[in-house]
Amino acid sequence: MSVFRKRLIMTFVGVIFCGFSVGMFQFSTFGMDPFQVFAHGIWNQARFIKGGYGLRLFTACGPEVPPISYGTLYVVLNAVMLFAIVALDKRKVGIGTFINLFFLGYVVDFSANLWNSLFPEPTLVLRIALLLTGIVIMCFSSALYFTGDMGVSTYDAVALIISERKGWQFRFIRIGTDIIVTLLGTLFGTMPGIGTIITAFFMGPLIAFFRQTVAEPFLRGKEAKE
Repeated sequence: MSVFRKRLIMTFVGVIFCGFSVGMFQFSTFGMDPFQVFAHGIWNQARFIKGGYGLRLFTACGPEVPPISYGTLYVVLNAVMLFAIVALDKRKVGIGTFINLFFLGYVVDFSANLWNSLFPEPTLVLRIALLLTGIVIMCFSSALYFTGDMGVSTYDAVALIISERKGWQFRFIRIGTDIIVTLLGTLFGTMPGIGTIITAFFMGPLIAFFRQTVAEPFLRGKEAKE
């Protein structure tokens, strides 16, 4: 298999499975990954409809339905962030970026709905199992499309750009950005959980581990091992 095909497979599989794992986070109700906490916080603040003489804000506990789905909001948020990433380092933008931009939010919606339909009354053990499985899948998936190097998500690009420009280790930069977006998401009305805390402190190191042990050896074969 050619290197290009490997990179393409790693990018596509990585992004799609990353979105699927986020749906597992949502289903577990133990808290989403840091960026999803931030994105849901923005979604909370964007629940407006046109009515009367102005705009009326939806409340999270009200009976109204948000005017746009989370998937659509995710596309809009990432499109805004994309402009900043292009200005900083356009090399991080590629097919993976656009797969992430246009499909990830909808994959998250599909995954969450799937688990809810399969297990309408999940047990605590099942929720814990899906949370832990989701974390592993997310880190593994991120390692795949990072290494594929055909474009990363706008949020993932932030830590990668800082790491490359400053020469700092990615795992520590990722921990810092995860903490920041978690705090912002909390201020915007999304409550983090134990799953958020776990990913904030361990996602960076786990991604680095899977890149070194799985993704790079798969892409480069014997060359990576040497």
